[in-house]
Amino acid sequence: MATTDAVTTDQPDRSTVRSLLRLWPYVRPVRARLFGAAFVAVVASCLGLVFPLVLKWMVDGPIAGEDPAGVWLGALWLLLLGIAEAGLFGLRRWLVARPLAGVEASMRADLYRHLQRLPVAFHDRWASGQLLSRGTTDLMLVRMFLAFPLTFLLVNSVTILAGVAIMLVQQWTLGLVLLAPAIPVMIVCWSFERRYSQVARTAQDQVGDLTTVVEESVLGIRIIKGFGRHRSQARAFRELSGTLRGTELAKARLLASIWAVIVTLPELAIGAALVLGTIQVADGDLSAGTLVAFLSTALALRWPVDSIGFLLAMSQEAATATERYFEVMDAQQESSPAPTPARTPAGSPGPVPAAAPAPPASPAAPANGAAPVAADRQAATAGPAGAHRAAAPSQEGGLRLHGVVFRYPDAAGDAPPVLDGVDLHIRPGESMALVGATGTGKTTLTALVPRLHEVTSGRITLDGRDITAMPREELRELVAVAFEEPTLFSATVGENVLMGAPDSAGRDELDRALAVAQADFAHALPQGTATQVGEQGLSLSGGQRQRLALARAVVGRPRFLVLDDPLSALDVHTEAAVEAALRRVLAETTALIVAHRPSTVLLADRVALLSGGRITAVGTHHELLRTHAEYAHLMSGAEEDDR
Repeated sequence: MATTDAVTTDQPDRSTVRSLLRLWPYVRPVRARLFGAAFVAVVASCLGLVFPLVLKWMVDGPIAGEDPAGVWLGALWLLLLGIAEAGLFGLRRWLVARPLAGVEASMRADLYRHLQRLPVAFHDRWASGQLLSRGTTDLMLVRMFLAFPLTFLLVNSVTILAGVAIMLVQQWTLGLVLLAPAIPVMIVCWSFERRYSQVARTAQDQVGDLTTVVEESVLGIRIIKGFGRHRSQARAFRELSGTLRGTELAKARLLASIWAVIVTLPELAIGAALVLGTIQVADGDLSAGTLVAFLSTALALRWPVDSIGFLLAMSQEAATATERYFEVMDAQQESSPAPTPARTPAGSPGPVPAAAPAPPASPAAPANGAAPVAADRQAATAGPAGAHRAAAPSQEGGLRLHGVVFRYPDAAGDAPPVLDGVDLHIRPGESMALVGATGTGKTTLTALVPRLHEVTSGRITLDGRDITAMPREELRELVAVAFEEPTLFSATVGENVLMGAPDSAGRDELDRALAVAQADFAHALPQGTATQVGEQGLSLSGGQRQRLALARAVVGRPRFLVLDDPLSALDVHTEAAVEAALRRVLAETTALIVAHRPSTVLLADRVALLSGGRITAVGTHHELLRTHAEYAHLMSGAEEDDR
């Protein structure tokens, strides 16, 4: 299983602020409400600093002068200030709740959209649990940061500055005493930020790994139970969970250490100021009201100072979550073809129209004399479904691979390519079986046609058009694929099948595709084709899933059909029925079929043998049996397996 070790190691020192600034494009649309909420919070917090001033007036005025009416008036002012402060903080919460939920939803939608556009090679490298944690836990941390620390780091900073100014004005000597811990606290915060960011990143990566284990255990529950591996899976879960617990405890220890410093030093300063202030009051150098106001202001600043620790911790976790989010968003999407202007020879009147057919080259004589078969099929499909093939030149029409070389992006530089100079031509209306030993690259070759992987060199053309010059949407409308391992979604049978058809497809297309794939069992399900098949389609048998996947491939009547051993999970009788129905579909399309059984090979007009990363022989099944020893050996093994 892929992990993100490569991401978490050898990371350059990063700036928390720089990481969080990447959120600005998402925050910009709601900036007015966020700025308004921050302003309201600043006003509410500063109102709290008015309380000590009212207390000073009460102590030095009505209380010292024994004026009950003045005391009641002061109490009324304190009550009104409290109500105003509470109302403003409630308004701040209302201002940020809806827009920040929208920011989180927007980021999650962008992440999901981006994941759909990333190449298959990316998903091969990344664990699904890591991607899931980025779309859930990490985005929750980002929203919490925008809702609370982002605002209160500003609010508390303004409050502390205003409070310190008030105390210095009231009694500057006591104010300097309270400022004494400022430098040690700043040093501790700087050290804490660097250490906590590393631990936070480790913890969030470990959450992704743990999510992967849980997801695999749920999806693979049949294997776990079938082989009695629940203890080993539980042990693996406990180990990862214990590692995560240790990391979380390390975070807690760091947070406790900074809190100990941030809380203890200011408390000592307040105690020292209280002693000095009391002495000054006793000496007559300071009024009792001023001392009460001074100490009340200092106590009002306890929360803004004490909260620095966990606000910094939440900011670090949000910065790490933002980094993890953009690690995925920065991944390169599947490339889109750039429009290329038609080349105009010097002196010519204008560009050559794109639709103009190229002059036909002299077609090479087919190795097996199968050209009449393709020609008959082409004529038979010259109606709406086959008109495009009738107009294509025989040399360039259909599906063609020109010197295709493929090496996986993460393969070692000296590793041989999986495919090395593959040349293959499937004529319009023809079906070609692709045969080869296990591990020769048959499935990889089929993945190149719809551009699930990109060729390293060479090119692939459909009716003479290079697939890299075609928009992927258009390419995947032309090419339908059925994989050996069928994947179904948590949806109805009908929804799963109609994924392969245009949005306008309806019941008739669904019934036809189910009939071709001999998937009539769908009608006998509890709710028929409206039955939910469950996650990964595990409520169905392997053969049923494979037939639904085949129905999905043929439902849209594709011009090109790529089938990766589509009948491997079927019994002999069902396979024969599917093959009989599939022949009619193959008569209307150009098909490449990965085959292991002779019965599947016989569906095709011709056979291509893939060996050593190259096409080593092309011909009919019977010709290759007579003339090619490797092919005869493969088919003899398949026939033996069938028996």
